[in-house]
Amino acid sequence: MDEEIDLELVEAVGDVLGERAETLAVAESCTGGLIGGALTAVAGSSEYFECGLTTYSYGTKRQFLGVSREVLDDHGAVSEEVALEMARGVRDVADTTWGVATTGIAGPSGGTEEDPVGTVYIAVSYAAPWESGASYATATRYEFDGDRPTVRAKTVERALTDLEDELEGRRVG
Repeated sequence: MDEEIDLELVEAVGDVLGERAETLAVAESCTGGLIGGALTAVAGSSEYFECGLTTYSYGTKRQFLGVSREVLDDHGAVSEEVALEMARGVRDVADTTWGVATTGIAGPSGGTEEDPVGTVYIAVSYAAPWESGASYATATRYEFDGDRPTVRAKTVERALTDLEDELEGRRVG
């Protein structure tokens, strides 16, 4: 990654996960493993980080995350719907408390008028205790400026920030 990893952000996320004995898995498309790399740059991440899956193609999104053919056909890989299915899928496949997913157009080509280069969807999912009815997933659309390495770096930072925000929202006490 051309830009520096914000280790304070990674450590803050890790501290909360570790304190609460919660776990995390990530599903990455446009970031190609950079979130997993950022998380494992911090010593002790094995305490809370279970796995990262780079699911770049439609086939791998379906095979490893359970993203449906219908959602891919109807919305395309770069969509809120796919990001949500990716985040839920990696959380459930890895049997973790949290799942984070990224899908987007890092460039320099591939953008459209509706979804220009730099369009990214980031989803965060939470697995609440069974039968509580409190599990959920949320996704946000972003448009980042910059070249491919910059868009990818901004996506990593934003994904970790979104996770930190969700962790804060679920903080007990």
